Amino acid sequence: MPNRLSESTSPYLLQHRDNPVDWQEWGPEAFAEARERDVPVLLSVGYAACHWCHVMAHESFEDEDVARALNADFVAVKVDREERPDIDAVYMAATTALTGHGGWPMTCLLTPDGDPFFAGTYFPKGQFLQLLAGAKEAWTTQRDRVLDSGAHIASRLRELSAPVTGHPLDAAALDAAASQLRSQFDHGAAGFGGAPKFPPSMVLEFLLRHHARTGSADALTMAASTCEAMARGGIYDQLGGGFARYSVDARWVVPHFEKMLYDNAQLLRVFTHLHRATGDVLARRVALETAEFLLRDLRTPEGGFASALDADTEGIEGLTYAWTPAQLAEVLGEEDGRRAAALLSVTDQGTFEHGSSTLQLLTDPDDESWWAATRDRLLAARLLRPQPGCDDKVVTSWNGLAIAALADTGTLLGRPDLVEAATRCAEFVVGTHVVDGRLRRTSRAGSVGTANAVADDYGNLAEGLLALHQATGEQRWLATAGDLLATAVERFDADDGGFHDTSDDAEALFTRPRSAADNAEPSGQSALAGALLTCSALTGDPSMRDRAEAALAASGQLAARDPRFGGWALAVAEAALAGPLQVALVGSGREADALVAAARQSVSPGLVLVHGEPDAAGIPLLAQRPLVGGRAAAYVCRGFVCDAPVTDVAALTAALGR
Repeated sequence: MPNRLSESTSPYLLQHRDNPVDWQEWGPEAFAEARERDVPVLLSVGYAACHWCHVMAHESFEDEDVARALNADFVAVKVDREERPDIDAVYMAATTALTGHGGWPMTCLLTPDGDPFFAGTYFPKGQFLQLLAGAKEAWTTQRDRVLDSGAHIASRLRELSAPVTGHPLDAAALDAAASQLRSQFDHGAAGFGGAPKFPPSMVLEFLLRHHARTGSADALTMAASTCEAMARGGIYDQLGGGFARYSVDARWVVPHFEKMLYDNAQLLRVFTHLHRATGDVLARRVALETAEFLLRDLRTPEGGFASALDADTEGIEGLTYAWTPAQLAEVLGEEDGRRAAALLSVTDQGTFEHGSSTLQLLTDPDDESWWAATRDRLLAARLLRPQPGCDDKVVTSWNGLAIAALADTGTLLGRPDLVEAATRCAEFVVGTHVVDGRLRRTSRAGSVGTANAVADDYGNLAEGLLALHQATGEQRWLATAGDLLATAVERFDADDGGFHDTSDDAEALFTRPRSAADNAEPSGQSALAGALLTCSALTGDPSMRDRAEAALAASGQLAARDPRFGGWALAVAEAALAGPLQVALVGSGREADALVAAARQSVSPGLVLVHGEPDAAGIPLLAQRPLVGGRAAAYVCRGFVCDAPVTDVAALTAALGR
């Protein structure tokens, strides 16, 4: 019989609707029931593409013995961390404080008031049953100690969310961050740290911007070599495009196969910007293949982008993606199969499980046309295999990242269809996720969810809309981004100039979540800082720049201490130091198009660019900017001080290169 998750809009929660555990969603009803029954709450947090979440589900939550113990002595609550990042954040802080590490599935025991008194991650069935029995015994015989423990943990975590001392991210701080990253760089396999190794997308963007501003050869080398190592390794899908979540080894060979929208959107932008900086052919190819993956495999019928593809296929990780030499020969024939195996590092011993191999492309093929045809044949054959499940909810924040990436890639790589995809996505998200002037976090199948948006939703969507405004010249995206940022500044403001993760009228948890860490995606604080900085440059509003700089200072301590977890704050700080560099282009036709194309080749982190007709309504940078002698013209301004307008590409390039 279905439990109380059957009406959920979350694909993750729906995966558990047929469990014998009487799950329910987070809400006041669950805690009221816990108080009425006088039992603790068992909180389980995960997400649809999580491998170990699936394992614990099969081992424990589908088991009748576990269900009896949970249903008798606990109120069982399931949370999708991607739908409710606020709940995930506060209880992950508790889990990390209590155990020294975090991860998913996350398992917490709470008092009926929501205070955590125990936390952990994955538990095998036997250990989980022992945990439930021990918790029942403690709740029955040592209630005062349990309640005191929960209250103490909640109090300590509230102290940790107090205002921080600002630490400006000035030129010296950015130089120091680049130097620290150099000391952590893996000179053998590229990237940072050891296994498991994650794509450092925001750090790579910082390094590219640092190189652009300072000319640092080391910064460019770290960024370019990491991009190449990832693009040639098994973490990159050599057939279908797109990147897996991380590599379980330090050499990018064996991925954890889930493919997340937020990773691929950010990496798409990085590879596009790397190509702009260097002209690298591999970077261009990977950028376009990753964009095609987004459109082919993650785009929803409404025009948004789904959250993820699962790590597992029919309960087996890598089933869709791994190959043996015999499987290659079966599709391609013996000769082409051997040739493909040599090119893709597919061996009899295998690099993955059971003698199978992930696909790597460590060298370029000697015959590109042969490889293109072979890739198509292998991808077609792979599509006949069982496919991983798709978490098809549309998350505001991650769609904002996708809009920005597609807008940038479409304009820089000459693909107007990608800009059109970004536009369609923006129309859907703005049209569906904005309800009564406020953002919602998710939708599914075109129906918006009830969870309110958090700070990174506002910041990343505004960032995407501002990129789309610069790509299309359409004023509506600038106006909408400005409205979102005004709401965010009002609702998420923190006393130290930074931002909380949740709004001032959000559901009260035992502490108000706030993090300055740029982990898998930008923190809400750095996302808002970046969007505010760009919006200030596009509108000439200095108050937005002041607000961005205050938020950067609030992120400065963490970014300076460990730049691997402050990548986006550092990237935004590079833009603040280099800009504003404003380019306003007026006019239309071939001459105007040539000026726009030239301006877009600037790698300055502080560049913003608008184009349109003189005095276009609602676009401040085009106000009182006439044509020059009837010709299209470019107006270049640095720090709100403007040069004389230019009308030819050579003069514009010279002006931007100063």
